Parts: sequence; C-alpha cells; structure tokens
Amino acid sequence: MATKITIHSPATVANMVCGFDVLGFAVHQPYDIMQLEFIDEPGIVIVNTDAYNLPTDPTQNVAGAALLALMEAYEQPVGFKMTIQKQIKPGSGVGSSAASSAGAVFAANVLLDHPFSKEDLVRFAMNGEKLASGVKHADNIAPCIYGGVTLIRSVFPLDIVKLTVPDLFVSIVHPQIEVRTADARSILKQQIQLKDAIKQWGNIAGLVAGLQQGDYDLIGRSLEDVLIEPTRSILIPAFEQVKQVSKQLGALGGGISGSGPSIFMLSTNEYTAKAVELAMGQIYAAIGLSYHTYVTTINTDGIQTIDLS
Repeated sequence: MATKITIHSPATVANMVCGFDVLGFAVHQPYDIMQLEFIDEPGIVIVNTDAYNLPTDPTQNVAGAALLALMEAYEQPVGFKMTIQKQIKPGSGVGSSAASSAGAVFAANVLLDHPFSKEDLVRFAMNGEKLASGVKHADNIAPCIYGGVTLIRSVFPLDIVKLTVPDLFVSIVHPQIEVRTADARSILKQQIQLKDAIKQWGNIAGLVAGLQQGDYDLIGRSLEDVLIEPTRSILIPAFEQVKQVSKQLGALGGGISGSGPSIFMLSTNEYTAKAVELAMGQIYAAIGLSYHTYVTTINTDGIQTIDLS
C-alpha cells in the first residue's frame, strides 16, 4: 500500500461564459503541485511551500476543509501531512481553491485505495469551495476531478455529466488584480427578466450541442452571457477591449473565467490562440497593468498522479 503521493491539480475555467455554476473545463496550464502522505497521528498537518501565506489550520484552509469532509466519511482514524505548492494564484479566477480542494481529496482517495467515487470526491471538495466563497458550487471542482468539460445538471442531488470535447486551444490572461469570488457573487442581480433567461438557456443548450457535435460555429455563437457578464465585467479593466480584439483575431469567443479577473478565449488552432495571447498582453501593457498569460489546451484527464510510493 502506497504511503505518499504527488499530484498535479489543474486550473479550471468555470461558467464557460453562459453556463453560470453549471459548466466548466480543466486546462493543462497552470497547475498546483500537492503531496500527501500518511502520518502516525490522526489529523491533518498542512505545509505551504509557496509565497501566498495561506492558512495552515485545516478548518481555515480550503484543502483542509475538503480533506476533513473525506476523513469524516471514511469513519476510521487516519492522519495526513499535506504539502502544497500553489502555482495557481488565489483570486485569479482559474479555480485556485478548487485545485487545492479537489487535489486533497483525490490524493487521499488514492492512498486509501479508492473507497470513494468521483462524485463523492466532488461532494467532499465542495466544502472547500464553501469556505472560499460561501457557496457549495461544483463548476470548478467537477472538471478538476473528471477532466474535460463538465455539466453540473444538479448540485442537490449531485448530477455531473462529462461532455465530449473537440480540439480547442485556450488563451488566458490574468491581469494582476484580485477579484474575490464572494465579492463577485455579491454584486449579481437576484432577479432576472424572463426574456433574458430564455436567451441564456438557448446559449447554454447551443454550447453543449456545439461541443458534442464539434460544431465550432455553434460554439462561437453560443459563447454569449446576458446575465452575469454585464455586471461582473465592470470589475475587470479593459475587458470589452480584450474580448473584441480576440474575436477580431479569429477566436471563437470567450469571457470571464469564473468570477475573474482572468479572461479566457477559445480558438480552433494554436496560431490564433498565440495571436490572441499576444494581443491580450499588449492591451494590459498599454494601460500599465501587470499580467500573466497562458496558451494551453483542454485537459481531458483532470488531476494527474506524478509519483506514488
């Protein structure tokens, strides 16, 4: 029986423009590096090897909260030391809390010889998301664990559908500001007009159908959000310019990644994706705002085991 595991837990893009809280996908870059090993005493010891100074109290750390939920369900005393090297900046909008939460329960499940299903792991990891944002949402957690693009048909009860994914390239820009998920949720409208809801439902259905059929034109037409983006985009400098220029360069479309401030764009080829990345950087450089960019692809596997010993 293995006693130590090292994993890569990937960044994720939630909402996928029109699919607020119900759609998300995993990417290959960036990712967190996490190591979990058994210790003799029951409980959790957390060691951070990055510069983010996140809590080491398991009840105040998203990975700890998720792991505590798993340990309670396991019903046998067990102890873990968890070492976390975050490469996904907290507050970046690409699933930093989800990577930690999902990575912790995935690793524990492997060491415990897989007593829990993927659905169970999502349920445990949602405790970390609740700690981070106040809400048990799964649109980052599910693709992190299942890989690819996932549809959260229901949270209570949990019902996750992994979708077929055509070849797509992803350009991401992270302007170096922080948008807290809880804050981004607090500004959303609590009531919407029926005509807007109907338009949004059509876009979600069109996006799912486009992904399943590999219909790039349908995907592009469906990457429209009439409910969330108009409100949240005011928190992100140069958002409309990034989106407009990216589409002019040939991107299918895109929008806010999760609650922001990161912005993602989907393209059908690497050449376009890199041109979009370059333009994103130029826009933020012109306004004097620091940024990070990535060109990556959709990660159909999710969390990866790197070493098991």
